Amino acid sequence: MLKDELKFIDKSDEAVKKTGISVGVVLILISLLLWYLGKTSFVYFSITGGLFVILAFISIPILRPFHKLWMMLALLMGFVMSRVILTLLYYLVLTPIGLLAKIVGKKFMPIGFEK
Repeated sequence: MLKDELKFIDKSDEAVKKTGISVGVVLILISLLLWYLGKTSFVYFSITGGLFVILAFISIPILRPFHKLWMMLALLMGFVMSRVILTLLYYLVLTPIGLLAKIVGKKFMPIGFEK
């Protein structure tokens, strides 16, 4: 199922460039937050984010394996989260409605034979 979706991932240079820029900018924003909070680890995030942004403009082939890994992770997260969200929806919305209907005596579907 996930294997089939991997075939439809956009592997163009533009998509790889967007991934590099997006990840780089997010890492730089995290580094700014860490710097504001006085953490010394902001250096690692800013260097890594800067490298991603620079590589996105200079050398796309270096980012291609990262893009593939990133998209595989995104597909896996989407696969898991859709099931989690649907399960929560079922148990937090539909189950209480069913229990309340049973308590009140409401039947949503007539069951039985007409005589």
